[in-house]
Amino acid sequence: MIDQFLDLFFNLNHFLGLFIQEHGSWIYILLFLIIFAETGFIVTPFLPGDSLLFAVGALTAIENGLNLWTILLSLTIAAIIGDFVNYSTGYYLGPKVFTKKESKLFNPKHLERTEEFYKKYGPFTIVIARFMPIIRTFAPFVAGMGKMNRSRFFLYNITGGIAWIFSFTILGHFFGNLPFVKKNFQYVIIAIIIVSVIPLVIAFFKERRKIASS
Repeated sequence: MIDQFLDLFFNLNHFLGLFIQEHGSWIYILLFLIIFAETGFIVTPFLPGDSLLFAVGALTAIENGLNLWTILLSLTIAAIIGDFVNYSTGYYLGPKVFTKKESKLFNPKHLERTEEFYKKYGPFTIVIARFMPIIRTFAPFVAGMGKMNRSRFFLYNITGGIAWIFSFTILGHFFGNLPFVKKNFQYVIIAIIIVSVIPLVIAFFKERRKIASS
């Protein structure tokens, strides 16, 4: 099961291409739902984000592939709506879903890390978090739980959603079909993941150093 998931994850361009051949325009609905779920529900931070957008961008540059502007518009809407749903969940449910420390779905450690980012970056965390796995899923929830002003959240939500969807999709559009990238697509995906988690690793070691020195 895990091997199949990893195979799917690291060969997104191949599997998405097969899905297009077999199901045509349904691919737009599938991608919308994935991006919406990845940003809208705190139980699905494992869904692909940056890597998926890059792979999708590559498919917009091939003949009979996806329409670039349809992808940019639909996935931006999915990301914005997803964050708003997540914010609303945090606003109305708050810390109630984090009552069990041993919970695997609602891990309090993810909440704590996200709260640390809010202490450092304030509401701009909503924008920064778009480019960081896990934090991306928990940031709008924490914003709602902290009762962030709706208008302010809406502004940062739109800004971050547009920046995230457009940047990775357009990168994939222009570079995803280069011979070197196509030949080494798995390694490109791994590189994207590593770059995405570097800020989390740095923040983790900074916190450990702070605790050790106190």
